[in-house]
Amino acid sequence: MFLRAGRDYFDRVSELVTDVPARLDRLPWLRWHTMIVVALGVTWVLDGLEVTIVGAIGSGLEKPDALGLTPAQLGLSASAYIAGAISGALVFGHLTDRLGRKRLFLLTLALYVAATIGTGFSWSALSFTFFRFFTGTAIGGEYAAINSAIDELLPARVRGAAALGINGSYWVGTAMGALASTVLLDPDLFPVWLGWRLAFFGGAVLAVAVVLVRTHVPESPRWLMLHGKNDEAVRELEKVEAEALRKGHVLEPVTRPLHLKLGQHISLLTVARTIFWHYRARAVLGLTLMLAQAFFYNAIFFTYALVLTKFFGVLPENVGWYLLPFAGGNFLGPLLLGRLFDHVGRKAMIVSTYAASGVLLLGTGVLFREGLLTAETQTVCWCVVFFFGSAAASSAYLTVSELFPLEIRALAIALFYAIGTGAGGVAAPAVFGALVGTGDRSHVFVGYVLGAALMLVAAGVAAVLGVAAEKKSLEELAAPLSTREGSA
Repeated sequence: MFLRAGRDYFDRVSELVTDVPARLDRLPWLRWHTMIVVALGVTWVLDGLEVTIVGAIGSGLEKPDALGLTPAQLGLSASAYIAGAISGALVFGHLTDRLGRKRLFLLTLALYVAATIGTGFSWSALSFTFFRFFTGTAIGGEYAAINSAIDELLPARVRGAAALGINGSYWVGTAMGALASTVLLDPDLFPVWLGWRLAFFGGAVLAVAVVLVRTHVPESPRWLMLHGKNDEAVRELEKVEAEALRKGHVLEPVTRPLHLKLGQHISLLTVARTIFWHYRARAVLGLTLMLAQAFFYNAIFFTYALVLTKFFGVLPENVGWYLLPFAGGNFLGPLLLGRLFDHVGRKAMIVSTYAASGVLLLGTGVLFREGLLTAETQTVCWCVVFFFGSAAASSAYLTVSELFPLEIRALAIALFYAIGTGAGGVAAPAVFGALVGTGDRSHVFVGYVLGAALMLVAAGVAAVLGVAAEKKSLEELAAPLSTREGSA
């Protein structure tokens, strides 16, 4: 029904003059914005919780009292999660542009709830892998729907800080997962067959609460105006403006309305031509940033426990305590550096955070190779490296979400996410796992050099191709394809 309605809509071409984007950007920060940040930003908390819980319970699932999985089956389930995230991003990214941000961020979260509950009830390796695939599908779809909605709903002057802070909340989920694992996997508190199931049920309960909150988040007024519902967009804006006026804020007059041609059909060929030809420099920038941070992160994070246990003799049940400060550094980086992306500028901060991450990773690698670190000092080094690395990774998502036209924003996010996750998410853990498995510090150091080199290359690309997007409206950065000037 939705697709048919979409075809009928695109048969009717009309013109619209609207001030919706400018009115969104002039708003002061209000309780309305806080609700949006909390309701949508929890996506990354859930993702961090998922990844950490699965990593923590991996060895427990090998026990006969649990599922009795083999290491190969555990690896297959991890690959299924990544494959689901990639496919979910692409499928739901396309539907988010076509059917709306709100419909899709409710649909993907509902799918997450169902798949996570299913995982908790898994009875075999096949069923566990099946449900992990659909959990990944939901998370991948969330990335596209949520990033596009956040950018379109928040004022331009704070878009950078808010987006980085929200992306950094992934590590709140990581900390929650680390703490939960130390309790739920303790055989003195819960039997082996039950503890790991409760971990997944807990994630589903949290997601159900988020579904209830999200029902109060509005559809993106930018999406509404583009799909012939400008009156609805204006009514939503008038409610928010009334709140601002009640609080004594003065709203600046709007002087530059937007001229749109509604109802034009945008084919996949148009999408490809727009991203990879008209905006080819931005495409190169986005791909480079996403690939570098994906390899950098997945290489270190997914082998973190292996390095601690193999080279520093940390017991598996104690790894969670080393993960907590690591998560803290990753969370604080985007939170504290985010404002600089709006005030110092996108280009300068992207270059500096990527470069700092690469240089610090290289230095840490040298200390590790020479055997100069303990488990504690290694953790301190990682906290410093990823204080900057987390801000760099978050800026990659910000870059690909704000530099492409409104009509294809979610699909562009999905495309870059899929490529980055597919390359970095699959290759990096395999490469680093093999290097760590050798037990040779020099071999592991080679992997660190590779990760550092990718981050430094990305910094160089950003220095050349970076865009000064700070405090600029989305329409100024990339004119909608429906504008008279930008029609395709």
